[in-house]
Amino acid sequence: MCSIFQITCDGALFNRCLDCFLGKAAYIRNLQDNLDALDTELGRLIAKKNDVMRRVVDAERQQMRRLDGVQVWVSRVDAVKTGADELITDGSEEIGKLCVGGYCSKNCRSSYKFGKQVAKKLQDVKTLIAEGVFEAVATEVVPERAPEPVADKRPIEPTIVGLQSQLEQVWRCLVEELVGIIGLYGMGGVGKTTLLTRINNKFLESQNNFDCVIWVVVSKDLRLEKIQDDIGKKIDDLWERVDLTKVGVPLPSAQNTTSKVVFTTRSIGVCGSMRARPVKVACLSEKQAWELFRENVGEETLESDHEIVELAQTVAKECGGLPLALITIGRAMAFKKTAEEWSHAIDVLRTSASEFAGLGEKVYRLLKFSYDSLQNEIIRSCFLYCCLYPEDYGILKWDLIDCWIGEGFLEESDRFSAENQGYYIVGTLVHACLLEEMEDDKVKMHDVVRDMALWIACEIEKEKRNFLVCAGARLEEAPGVKEWENVRRLSLMQNQIETVSEIPACPHLHTLFLASNRNFRMITDGFFQFMPSLKVLKMSRCGQFEGFQLPVGMSELGSSLELLDISHTTIRELPEELKLLVNLKCLNLRWTGALIRIPRGLISKFSRLRVLRMLGTGGFIFYEAPEDSVLFGGGEVLIQELLGLKYLEVLELTLGSYHALQIVLSSNKLKSCIRSLYLYLTGDKKSIIDATAFTDLNHLNELWIDNGIELEELKIDYTEIVRKRREPFVFHSLHLVTIYSCHKLKDSTFLAFAPNLKSLSLFKCRAMEEIISVGKIAENPEMMGHISPFENLKSLDLSYLPELKSIFWKPLPFTHLKEMGVRACDQLRKLPLDSNSAKERKFVIRGEEDWWNRLQWEDEATQIAFRSCFQPRS
Repeated sequence: MCSIFQITCDGALFNRCLDCFLGKAAYIRNLQDNLDALDTELGRLIAKKNDVMRRVVDAERQQMRRLDGVQVWVSRVDAVKTGADELITDGSEEIGKLCVGGYCSKNCRSSYKFGKQVAKKLQDVKTLIAEGVFEAVATEVVPERAPEPVADKRPIEPTIVGLQSQLEQVWRCLVEELVGIIGLYGMGGVGKTTLLTRINNKFLESQNNFDCVIWVVVSKDLRLEKIQDDIGKKIDDLWERVDLTKVGVPLPSAQNTTSKVVFTTRSIGVCGSMRARPVKVACLSEKQAWELFRENVGEETLESDHEIVELAQTVAKECGGLPLALITIGRAMAFKKTAEEWSHAIDVLRTSASEFAGLGEKVYRLLKFSYDSLQNEIIRSCFLYCCLYPEDYGILKWDLIDCWIGEGFLEESDRFSAENQGYYIVGTLVHACLLEEMEDDKVKMHDVVRDMALWIACEIEKEKRNFLVCAGARLEEAPGVKEWENVRRLSLMQNQIETVSEIPACPHLHTLFLASNRNFRMITDGFFQFMPSLKVLKMSRCGQFEGFQLPVGMSELGSSLELLDISHTTIRELPEELKLLVNLKCLNLRWTGALIRIPRGLISKFSRLRVLRMLGTGGFIFYEAPEDSVLFGGGEVLIQELLGLKYLEVLELTLGSYHALQIVLSSNKLKSCIRSLYLYLTGDKKSIIDATAFTDLNHLNELWIDNGIELEELKIDYTEIVRKRREPFVFHSLHLVTIYSCHKLKDSTFLAFAPNLKSLSLFKCRAMEEIISVGKIAENPEMMGHISPFENLKSLDLSYLPELKSIFWKPLPFTHLKEMGVRACDQLRKLPLDSNSAKERKFVIRGEEDWWNRLQWEDEATQIAFRSCFQPRS
C-alpha cells in the first residue's frame, strides 16, 4: 500500500518564481563585476565633479553666484561618494564569502543584501554622471537686497584675553588648510565656548567662502533627532562621538572641504573618535591671568589701597590661570577696597575655597560635569584620590597606581594586570582634562580642579567619601585625633610634623598619608591598634636626618593593610611583626640605602604581594647585611623568597653580585616582573657582563650599575640579537641608565640599542673613552645605517670622566634634549652637534667655562648658535 503526493502549478506562476530567484541570485553572481564597475564609475563621477567645481570657482572669483541646481548636485555627489567608499572598502570581505565560482555564498542573505546595495549605488553613480552636464554653473548676482549674514552674531565680552593664538590657528584650518574637522578640547571653564564664539563672529568680520555657519547644541544624552531639530541654535560640549552622516552633515575630508566642523569637548578622546585635528585650549599664562583678573576687579579697587595690588596678584595665582575662576573671583572682589578683605580672601581660597562667593555654584559645578561624566564609580574614586597629594604636586603615575591597588580600586584577576588597568585610568583622567601630564612620568591636578575634588570629597559626597586633607599646610602638629574619628582618607603629607603621640580611634580610615614630614621622629607605640580598616599607609621621606623606625604594633594592621610605603627613609631594619601583614599587596622600600636587615622568611610571608619596590634598598651596605637578613650574600636569599610570590606583577630589585643577577635571569617569572634593577658590584670580580641578557627584561625601565671596580666591558652580541629579533633596537622599555664608579669600563655602546632612553648619567668611570664606540659598531657594518642613538634623550650628565673623548662619532639631532651637564671631562673636545642640531632646539649645556672655550666646532655658525645654550658652572 502506498500514497502519492503531487503538487501542480501553472507555467506562469513557475516562471515568476524562477525570475524572482534568478534576479536575487544575480546580485550575488554579479557582485565582483558590480564592485569593479562602482569603483570605475565613481572615479568618473569625482573627475566630473572636479571639472564642475573648477568652473564654479572661476565664476565665483568674478563675483557670480553658483546655481542652486549645481550645489544640490555637488552635495548629492559628496553623499553618494561617502556611501560608495564604504561599500568598496567592505567589498573584499563580502567577496571572501562567495563560493561555487562566485555563483553562491556562504551567507546568501548577507551577500544578497550587500550585492543589492552595490547595484543600487552603481545606478545612483551613473545617474549623477548623466545629470552632471551643466551649460552654466553660476549666474550674475542681482543686488536686490542685502545678503543674509553667513552667521548669527553671538554675544561675547568686548575683550578676550589669551585666546588670540588659538583663534588664528583654528581660522587657518578653516579657510586655508585641508582640515575637515577641528576639536577644541580642554578642561571646563578654560574658554572653549568663548573661543568658538569668537570663531563664529569672525565669519561676519572676515572674507571667506562659506555660505552658512550653523551653531548646534550637542548635549551629554546624545540624541540624533534632537541635533537635527536644533540646527541653528547654540552649541556646548561634545561628550561622545557624533555620526555626522546620520545628522545630515556631509562628512568633511581632505577631498571634500566644502563643509567643515568645529566642536568643543573636555575629552581629547572625542577628537580621536571624530577624526578631528585636536586644538588644546589651555589655561592662561601668569601674565595673561593677571590681565584678565585685573580687568574684572577694576582699576578703582586696585588703586584704593597701596597693598591691594600685591594681594590681588596672590589671589589671581590661586586661580591657576583658569579663566572662569579668574572672572568669578575677580568680579566678587570688584568692590573690596581694604587690604584686610583681600587677606581674608586669600585665607579662604587656601583653606576652604568652596566657601568663596560664586566658586561652588559657578565654577565647581561646571567642572563637576567632567567628574560626573567619568565612566564608572571606580574611575571617579581614582580621580578623587589624587586630591590627597599637595597642591601643584607632581604625582608619579606608578606611585598613584600602587595606592589604587592598595585601596582595592583595581580589579584583580588572572585576566587583567592591575598595573595596566591603572595606567588606563590615568590616561582616561588625562584625556578628560582632569589630570595634566608632566615630565618624568608624572601627572598633576590643576589647582582649581583639586579644589573641586576636595569640595566633592569633603562636602558634596561627604557621607560616602569623607576626606580630611591637610597636605602642604605647614603644620607642626597633627590635627587632634577627635577630627580623625569618621574620616575615610586622611592626608598629612608634606608638613613639618615631628611626633604623633596620641592614639586615634579611626574605625573607617582606609588611607593615611604621613609622607614628606622630613623632621618626623616618632610615632607612639600602639598608634595603629584602633585602625581596623587601614589599607594604605604612606610614610616615605619621613625622618630624613635620624634613624627612622616603625612603631611597635604594626601587626595590628595584619588583616587590613595592603600598601606600606617607607621609601626614602633611613630605616635600618624591618621588624619581625610585619610577617602578620598577610594581605599586603604593595611594599615600597625604594632608596632605603641604610636598610641592612630584612628578616629571612618575611618577604615570602607576603603571599598576596603584587608590587615590590626595592631599588637602592640596602645597596650601599650589602657587605654589612647580617646572615639572618635576606640581603646577605648579595640578594641570593631574597631571590629564592621572590620565586614563591604567585601574584607578583611589578619588581624593582637591588642585587649585590653578578651571580645573583644570573639567578634572576634564569626565572621567566621574575624577568617578566622586573621594572628597575640596581647592580651594586662591590667585591664582585667579574670583568665582563653580558648585557645581551638584559634584552630578556622586556619591561626594564631603570638600570643602575654601581661600584663595578673590576668591570671592563658591558658586552653585547649585536649579530645574535639581530638574528633572533630581526630588529636593531632591543632595549625598548629602558628609560633611565646610571653608571657609577666603574673605573675600568671604556664604553657603554649597548645604549645605542635603547631608542627610548630619556636619562643617562655616567659618573666617575675613569677609563671611559667613548659612550658609543665606533669600533664596536663598525664590527657589524650592517648596523651602521640603523644607529642613531639618543633620539628621545632629555637629560645627559657626564661627570668625572677624565679619558672621555667622544659621545658619538657624528652629529645627532637631540630632538628632545633639555639639559646636558659636563663636569671634569677634560678630554672631551667635541660635542655631537651641528647646525641641524641647533634648529629650534632649546636645551641647556652646563659646564666649566675653560672646557667650553676649548671645544672644537663644525663651523662658526654652530658655535654661535649654541653659545646661548651654555650656562657656566660656578
